[in-house]
Amino acid sequence: MVVIVVAASVMVFVYATGLFGALTRAPNFQKQALSLEFSSFGPNNANSNVTLSLRNTGTVPITLVSYFVKDANGNLYAQSPWANQPSIAPTTLSQMQILISSVCSCPYTGSAFTFQIGQSYTISLTSSQGNQFSFSVVRYS
Repeated sequence: MVVIVVAASVMVFVYATGLFGALTRAPNFQKQALSLEFSSFGPNNANSNVTLSLRNTGTVPITLVSYFVKDANGNLYAQSPWANQPSIAPTTLSQMQILISSVCSCPYTGSAFTFQIGQSYTISLTSSQGNQFSFSVVRYS
């Protein structure tokens, strides 16, 4: 009899705290993830164009809605919203052109800049779900 009362009490406690529902609900494994596999400056104007080879390593498609390019001095170009809003399917490798300066006609904060040899830049991409992906690129030549 005591065992039945203890078992019933445990069941009521588990139900009341929501633990039972959490244990029986299927987990949501959908996630957005991007990896930078390669970057190159150009092909047309290396001073204002970097091409990112990005792979969607997540489980759902990613639509990119904006990008930001920041130099070492904190100056920033913003392309928001991104005009063509590229989408990348899971496991797919895609190339994205990131433009700055007068080529993109995008607003900047601080001073205008171009991609210079030997300098590092942080590129942040924002998805339609609000996730942000940041990558550092260096122009070597």
